[in-house]
Amino acid sequence: MICQQLIISGVGGQGILFITRLLAETAIAKGLPVLTSETHGMAQRGGIVISHLKIGDFSSPLVRPGQADGLIALKPGNVQLHRSFLKPEGWIAANSGAALSLPEAPGAATVDADRISLQLGNPQAVNLIVLGRALAAGRLFCTPDELEGVMRKKLHKKAALLAGALAALSAGRQAS
Repeated sequence: MICQQLIISGVGGQGILFITRLLAETAIAKGLPVLTSETHGMAQRGGIVISHLKIGDFSSPLVRPGQADGLIALKPGNVQLHRSFLKPEGWIAANSGAALSLPEAPGAATVDADRISLQLGNPQAVNLIVLGRALAAGRLFCTPDELEGVMRKKLHKKAALLAGALAALSAGRQAS
């Protein structure tokens, strides 16, 4: 059985809860058990939001420090803030912003999602661009097609939103 523990981190308004739900629904569509937990009390003030996502046979929704398989960071500064959750061999997919440097994290998958979202004319798409980069790195429990299928079902009544979301996900995958 697939087992994966993920930390998704950013600030309020970046869509952390949306991509957590998208990943959780993708796992459910694959028949996998899922647990999630979020801390988002400061979200309305632009404060830090962190989401824990566990896919597989787990009994607690919280990821303990040193146990996460992956960290998806939508805000560049949150890599250092939440990297303590990672296993020694854990991976990172991060918004590099203008100048994030991760020389101490070999294999980190970074993308300037802020720049790409502005080029797409969709500044709210940072979350999906970074998620696309994580998919391109090939370390998530799902394939791009599985995730896109869930996204299509979730947004099927919102054609413009779906088109923008798919474009952002694709841009993140191509940025590798």
